[in-house]
Amino acid sequence: MAIDNKAFNLNDYATKKDMIRALITSTFAFTFCFSIWTIFSIIGIKIKYELNLTDTEFGFLIATPVLTGALSRIVLGIWSDQYGGRIIFTCLMIISSICTWFLAFANTYAQCILIALGIGLSGGSFAVGVSYVSKWYPKDRQGTALGIFGIGNFGAAITNFATPFLLYMGWQNVVKLYSYVLFFVAILFFLFTKTDPSILYRRRFKLKFESASKQLEPLKKIQVWRFALYYSFVFGSFVALSLWLPRYYVGVFGLDIKMAGILTALFSLPASLFRILGGVLSDKIGARKILYITFIFSAICLFMLSYPATTYIIQGVANDINFSLRITLVPFVLLTIILGFFISLGMAAVYKHIPIYYPNNVGSVGGMVGLIGGLGGFFFSRLYLGY
Repeated sequence: MAIDNKAFNLNDYATKKDMIRALITSTFAFTFCFSIWTIFSIIGIKIKYELNLTDTEFGFLIATPVLTGALSRIVLGIWSDQYGGRIIFTCLMIISSICTWFLAFANTYAQCILIALGIGLSGGSFAVGVSYVSKWYPKDRQGTALGIFGIGNFGAAITNFATPFLLYMGWQNVVKLYSYVLFFVAILFFLFTKTDPSILYRRRFKLKFESASKQLEPLKKIQVWRFALYYSFVFGSFVALSLWLPRYYVGVFGLDIKMAGILTALFSLPASLFRILGGVLSDKIGARKILYITFIFSAICLFMLSYPATTYIIQGVANDINFSLRITLVPFVLLTIILGFFISLGMAAVYKHIPIYYPNNVGSVGGMVGLIGGLGGFFFSRLYLGY
């Protein structure tokens, strides 16, 4: 039996303090999950040289966690709606921390791939968090709330910025440190959060949760797949670039790993922090307008970034005029920052739609949209190998 929205009054189950606490703790937890999810962007470079991996093997390694994180999202989203985001989020972080700890003892490529599959579950935390956070807020504030939650993508910036400076410890010890931190965060999250209001409502009136097949019914609508397509671009680009840029800066511009991590963090920061602005603007002027803006300006940035180094010859009356056009390091970095800003707006705008159109199916619909978005990150990561 579905929750009767007419009978359900959020104010009966959640105070303003509860709302703020749920949002802050979820954002905090998601940040560290995302940091773990993108950990191969830096340590993957060390593993590549240590195990003498080809570029193809390296690309598959950094993309493997993205694949698991994507495929797990719809299941985790449904479980979050069914059992509550609090318990699912906690268990997910504990499992991810254990898998991360085992990575420190991997000494073959096959072992790294197998463990990366487990680490990738941390990427499914987004679907869990969206389900959990949206339950605490009314419709007219969900865009802002989910936009704030989405800054957990900042975890990629933490990885890209901090990890290179920790490598003096050895990448194995860095992995152990991340594992300990995530486990600690899982315990804190469980201690400082409460069961989401929809679960309390169902318990109070002894209502049964909809079956999985019922939860998946909205996926028959083309609208859901349009949202998924939009998200595959904005989120897929964010994930792929966060993983791929360090290797690109090292291989193409000849930078050391620390500077490469810093410059990648400059992309990840606006792509994370401005999700708040995207959520606020989606609430105020509409998510559809924000998506138009995102796609138009992202297309311009991507065209400029992809423009190959070219030499032009203009045949003059007396002499030929030669000039070259290429994107050097500084313009390249500036363009990635601008691109990160606009895709952050787009990520917030996509998820603004979901709790509005599918309030009782946020987990399944949000999970599917996140799944396709994660797959976008996986395929884009593989495509970028051809730099």
